[in-house]
Amino acid sequence: MALLEWKAEYSVGNVAIDHEHELMIRHINTLYEQINNTAGNDATSVEAVLGEIHADISAHFALEERLMRQARYGEYEEHKEDHEDLLDQIHDLIDAFYQDPAVGEQRLKSRLSGWFGRHFSSFDSRLHRQLG
Repeated sequence: MALLEWKAEYSVGNVAIDHEHELMIRHINTLYEQINNTAGNDATSVEAVLGEIHADISAHFALEERLMRQARYGEYEEHKEDHEDLLDQIHDLIDAFYQDPAVGEQRLKSRLSGWFGRHFSSFDSRLHRQLG
């Protein structure tokens, strides 16, 4: 079972952003499946995948933030702060997997799915209305 599911209401109406959102969800689900299907989870490989996810998400946020600045989006600062919160959470997950893979797994399951659902349905939904 996937940790996150793409929903039509997550769409912001920008093909590039929507595509990257779907890719992020796929990356996170792949990591989740890897964790659940690997006996004695290899914390080093999980940390490496989290590092790749962090890099992909950072690049995506840079694109989204550039589009918001170009559109003079009124909620830019709050939206950017939420992006920075997720990047901090990913750093915490990498540290948690390094210290204790079981704790890292639990944090992955609880934090990322909650963050994405909340961010897509609030921040990105409002962005869609502005850009759409």
